[in-house]
Amino acid sequence: MSGEAHGQQGQCLCGAVRFDALIAKQEFSACHCSMCRRWTGGVFLAVECESVELNERAPLGVYTSSEWGERCFCMACGTTVMWRSKDGAHSAVSLQAFDNPSEFTFASQIFVDEKPSSYSFSNTTRNMTGPEFIAMVTAGAQQ
Repeated sequence: MSGEAHGQQGQCLCGAVRFDALIAKQEFSACHCSMCRRWTGGVFLAVECESVELNERAPLGVYTSSEWGERCFCMACGTTVMWRSKDGAHSAVSLQAFDNPSEFTFASQIFVDEKPSSYSFSNTTRNMTGPEFIAMVTAGAQQ
């Protein structure tokens, strides 16, 4: 990633899960995969983070949703917190969990091949299909 990384803070709805995230780009993406849509009740809008530090006693629930990914949520209030790869190489934190979500720009969409026809974004973004995204996040595991 290019540029200097910046720290951002955020939390779940009840505040039991608080985090400090190191991000390289002030951008977010939308995931249209069927699992994210069921998990969030809509499109998962997330910020790719270089690292995420949670408060020490965060009641973080972890659900293994595939052989390569996990979904994390607050066990107290149910807030969607983040998706992360099992190998720790990728963490995508929910845009709305950040203290200042309006500081981020809509830049990309993944799993565009699974997006229902019932909605559409007018923003111009980089787009990636599900197989393209899976290849990207599992590349390190296959070496």
